[in-house]
This record gives sequence, C-alpha cells and structure tokens, in this order.
Amino acid sequence: MTLKNDGKPWYKEPWPWLLMLGPGLVIIAAIVTIWLAVVSNDGLVTDDYYKQGLAVNQRLQRDHEASKLGLHADLMRSGQNLRLLVTTREGLAMPEVLTLRLAHPTLNVKDQLIEMKSEGAGFFGGVLASEVAGRWYVTLEDPAGQWRLHGEWHASLDEPLRLNAKAD
Repeated sequence: MTLKNDGKPWYKEPWPWLLMLGPGLVIIAAIVTIWLAVVSNDGLVTDDYYKQGLAVNQRLQRDHEASKLGLHADLMRSGQNLRLLVTTREGLAMPEVLTLRLAHPTLNVKDQLIEMKSEGAGFFGGVLASEVAGRWYVTLEDPAGQWRLHGEWHASLDEPLRLNAKAD
C-alpha cells in the first residue's frame, strides 16, 4: 500500500479549510453576540422589582378613583405639540398642571415625562421632548397622585388616543 503524495502542503488543500469554516463561524458569531450584550442595555429588568410589586395596590387605587370620578381624556398630536381634552362626569375642578408619561415598551431611555398645562375648558397643552414613533404606553396623572388614566398609543397614526381608567 502506497500513499500518493503530490507534494502540496496541507494549507493548500481545500478540505482542512472547509472543515475549519464551521467552528470559525461559530467563534465569530459568539464574539458578535458578546459584543451586543455588552454594548446594548435592554433595560427590561428594574432594580426595585419587589418594591414595585408591593405598590400595585396603591396604583390600582388611583385607577379606581379615576373610574369613580368618570374621568377620561383624549390625546391629540400635531408635530411636537400635544393637546389633551380631559372630561369628567363629576364636574371635578382640574388642576393647572397634569403629568403625561410616555413609556416605550422596551427602551426606558426613550421614556418622556411631559408637563401638560391648562388652557381652560378642560384643554391641556404640552410639547414632546423628542420625536416619538411606534408604540407607547401613556399615563396621565394629577399632581397629587389621586387618580390616573392609561392608554396604548401608536404615535405613527394620526388618530387621537382615548385615555381611560383601567379599574376592573
């Protein structure tokens, strides 16, 4: 039995390179995955999740209060300007300033807290801090923290958003 030797070194043969290609791609993919994990902070897990869990009943109380007062609001957008129309069946006197919170579903660094100032007759106005697009969770609160309204907003659409109390 004789081996055929054509005199080529191993690195000039295609088979070793083809066999090393699979593990090489896996190593490159692992390096890219590690880099993405280090560079991007997803911000999905909060540090004080236990305290937030304990505060659920307090937040639900504010929803029940808004429902009891018959509060709802319509949010309209024109460019960077926001306008709210807040109505109530109780004839409740509205404060001069309301807090509108825009929460991005996945990136908390994009969240915005907007001060909505009274313009009279139930209207409130405010300005976005930065451009918004896509899906957002919206919360409207009074400054005393007695009630709140919720909604899910698709900022890319031109339709107004109805904020309601979500008390079950």
